[in-house]
Amino acid sequence: MIELTFLSAFMAGLLGSVHCIGMCGGIVGALTMSLPKEVHQSYVRLLPYLFSYNIGRIASYTIAGILAGYIGAHFGDMLPMENPGIVAMWVSGLFMIALGLYIGGWWQVLIKLEKVGSHVWRRIEPFGRRFLPVKNPLQALGLGLVWGWLPCGLVYSILAFSLTSGSALNGGLLMLAFGLGTLPMLFAIGVTAQWLTKFAQKLLVRRIAGAMVILFGLFILVGKQYMHMHMHG
Repeated sequence: MIELTFLSAFMAGLLGSVHCIGMCGGIVGALTMSLPKEVHQSYVRLLPYLFSYNIGRIASYTIAGILAGYIGAHFGDMLPMENPGIVAMWVSGLFMIALGLYIGGWWQVLIKLEKVGSHVWRRIEPFGRRFLPVKNPLQALGLGLVWGWLPCGLVYSILAFSLTSGSALNGGLLMLAFGLGTLPMLFAIGVTAQWLTKFAQKLLVRRIAGAMVILFGLFILVGKQYMHMHMHG
C-alpha cells in the first residue's frame, strides 16, 4: 500500500498539473521570455534553465514534505487511538477526492487553504524577484526554490498525504513523487507554452483530470480498507 500511495501522489501531480498552468505557467513563461532571444528560441540552450527551475521547485516540495512528515509522525504518536493509520487513510483519500473536485471546478474548497498560505507567501515572494531576470541556470534554480512555496491547493492536498505518512522520509518521498508527476506538464510549458496552455485550460480537460483524481481517492479509501480488513482477518 505504500507503493500505492506513492503512485497516487505521482498520478495526482501528473493529472493535477493541468491546474499548474494557471498557477505556475506564468512563472515559467516569465522565466523563458526573460532569457536572451537566442536562448529561449533554442530548445538546446533552454533545457538547462528549465531543468534547473524544476529541480529547485521539486526540492522545495520535498523539503515541505519532510517537515510535514516529521510533524505528522511526532503528533501521530500522541493520538489516543490504537491505529492512527486508519485516520491517515481517510485523510489521504478524502483530500484526494477534494483535489479532484477542485481540479474539475466542481468544488473550490482548497482555495481556502491557498488564502491561508498567501500570508506566508507575501514574506517569501520578494526573494524570488531577486533572481529575475534570469541570466544563468543557477538563478533559475534559485527561482524554482522560492516559487516552489507558491500557495497552491494542489500542493497542499498532497502535503496532507505527507502529514499522515508516518515519517519525515515518507513525507519527503511522497512530495518528491508528486513533484516528478508535475514535471512533464511544467517542462512542456517552457517549450510549447501557448498551445499547451490553451489545451490545459479547456473545461473538458480539467474535468477529465479531476474525475480521474477522484477515482484515485476512492481507490485509496476502498483499497486500503480492503487491505486492512484482509490483514485483520
